[in-house]
Amino acid sequence: MEELASVLHLLSFSSLYCLALVEDFLLSFSLLYSCDDPNNPLKYIASNALTGTAFSLVLIVAFIHSYYMIRYGAIWMIVVVIGEYSYATGFGFRFALHYHPDSTSIFAAEYLLTVLSPCMFIAANYMLLGRLARHLQCAHLIVVPSRKLAVIFVSSDVTTFLIQAGGGLMAVSKTPNTALLGSRIFVLGLILQLLSFLSFSVINGWFIYQVYRKETAVWTQDEHRVWYRDWRSLAGALSISCIAILVRTGYRIAEIDQELTNKAPGYLTTTEGYFYGLDFLPLFIAISVYVFFWPGNFIPKFPSPPLAGIETALTNINKEDQFLPGRSRSSFSTIEPFRA
Repeated sequence: MEELASVLHLLSFSSLYCLALVEDFLLSFSLLYSCDDPNNPLKYIASNALTGTAFSLVLIVAFIHSYYMIRYGAIWMIVVVIGEYSYATGFGFRFALHYHPDSTSIFAAEYLLTVLSPCMFIAANYMLLGRLARHLQCAHLIVVPSRKLAVIFVSSDVTTFLIQAGGGLMAVSKTPNTALLGSRIFVLGLILQLLSFLSFSVINGWFIYQVYRKETAVWTQDEHRVWYRDWRSLAGALSISCIAILVRTGYRIAEIDQELTNKAPGYLTTTEGYFYGLDFLPLFIAISVYVFFWPGNFIPKFPSPPLAGIETALTNINKEDQFLPGRSRSSFSTIEPFRA
């Protein structure tokens, strides 16, 4: 248990440290190779090198997750897979923006796909916690009933998605007043999403702590397995994903707040490195952790716990039957009707 805890702490620290290093690199790279253009909607000419890297990485993760979903199950993770393909499509539009930087329609498509696709990543995390709790038969340790957990938070996610979508559509308007109102609506959606996801992250952390404190047998049930097949590794991956998404949401709120305060785009908006270091990179970490800890490898599709118990009992009875004296195994192959 101490070894696994050390591994999870190391993973968390390494992720944050790598995040800081890569962010610094991307910022330096963008300052060297990006070209400012304050007259276009993006406020700079998008770097094809950075766009191509991001596009390829997201698409690779999407392909791997698609294969995992077919091979190992967890079909409900299709939400995150769809989000990954739409997020990659957003980067595809950044290629077009490089060559047509003044196109409002291309910018609108790129903006909406890159800022709204993460809502699907969040929804997948919402569903994962409830399923993990039921798989461990520890649903009673979640503050919110496990079957209502996904409904409550996914409904919240859909609501904030619609608010952000409406605000995002208005924000790309050519009319200054409409664009300003759209930015305010969009940041409202982000704040509500942040509060909702922060609440979920606290519930997730509390659940893990409660299992550790109250269900010792469950906490240690996978100790005989390698650490990357231990259910606690999946719980750790979910926690890392939550932290990364919180970092990204905080960046988006700060970016728009800066624009509303200065009544003009700030350096968080006009510097491409911040977009890749504080938006793309955290989101990439949030989805790529499931390449190593795919939920389908931990939460089996079949059988469900009640069905598993029945199946095990029937199997044991069948094994005992073959040892009954005077009866052959074939004599139990058919059941004769009762006769008075």
